Amino acid sequence: MLSSVAIISEFNPFHNGHLYLLNEAKQVTHADVSIAILSGNWVQRGEPAMFDKWVRAKAAIDSGVDLVIELPFFYAVQPSHIFAKGAVKLATAIRSNWLAFGVETPGMDYRRLVENQPKRSSSFKRFDQPYASLFQEYLYENTGVRVNQPNDILAFGYADANHQLGSPLDLVAIKRIGSAHNQESIATEGTVSSATSIRKAIEQGNQDSIENYLPVPSFTAISGEPRYSWDDFWPMLRYELIVSSPERLRLIYQMTEGIECRLKDAARQATSFPEFLGLVKTKRYTYTRIQRLCCYVLMHAQTDEMTGNPDFLRILGLSPAGRKYLNENKKLVELPILNKVTDETVEDYLRIDERAGALFEMNSGISQDFYRHPYIGK
Repeated sequence: MLSSVAIISEFNPFHNGHLYLLNEAKQVTHADVSIAILSGNWVQRGEPAMFDKWVRAKAAIDSGVDLVIELPFFYAVQPSHIFAKGAVKLATAIRSNWLAFGVETPGMDYRRLVENQPKRSSSFKRFDQPYASLFQEYLYENTGVRVNQPNDILAFGYADANHQLGSPLDLVAIKRIGSAHNQESIATEGTVSSATSIRKAIEQGNQDSIENYLPVPSFTAISGEPRYSWDDFWPMLRYELIVSSPERLRLIYQMTEGIECRLKDAARQATSFPEFLGLVKTKRYTYTRIQRLCCYVLMHAQTDEMTGNPDFLRILGLSPAGRKYLNENKKLVELPILNKVTDETVEDYLRIDERAGALFEMNSGISQDFYRHPYIGK
């Protein structure tokens, strides 16, 4: 049987830092196959991916990933601990042996930290600080270990989710290289720059300046493809917020504390999405929380749709090795493997994901679900 290592990713877009992680994961584990659990058209911070899931899946496959599986919307657009829980479940379901991830602090013993973490108290029901800030401080006070770097926080989430599942995956922490996670300017040394800086350069019309920071197949895959941002969806969001009653908005997932009224007021006043965010932002409501809420509004996402379990494996792309791995494991995998979308699969599995793709399709005219099949690499 082929062995496999999984990487949880957004590849927004796939850059040299991702390639480094992929190659290191293969080298450390000696896995036969690499698997990416990839966020779809909307990503964890509540933003549209710059390029659609098919473009990003193709870039990943052509750059060396063997199998790309879509992380459903109801896990992809969530706080880090829920995002991690869903992704680890899918990596386990596809029978990965290892889970590799980039971290700022590779020497941290995530397994020990998870096993000895204190029981979370009622203090997490406070709303004067973001959940992540409360938990980080609580963990530090009770263990003496501070977990406050972006990738370290995700790594803790992966380790915690893996522990809750009985530790089916061997965890492989790999030191990140290059610029900081959220650095906005292109790196001046080396060929590894943050995804944030790469997206910003593209937004500013400087796509040629990023060529050295992406593998050739990835740069080729995104060249000439439609790009997406919140500016594209702002008119639809504004309309939804203005015409929806507070009672209807309160049915939306995570719409609590009366924030629906604040959103409506800001939508009436704002003429752009950045202005809207500035009007809603407070110490209690972070930009990320607001953006996720906006995604839920656009998707008409209610609580029952956002609190389920991943009960399917949607294939976006595969290499010959990935196809062989699927053939070996398809009788052992307990979840349905989806290779195409029909009315039945939408009704049974993809209702909210189809809505998420439909918004992209309305913008670019490119089908995101119906009539699409996994990209097959050479």
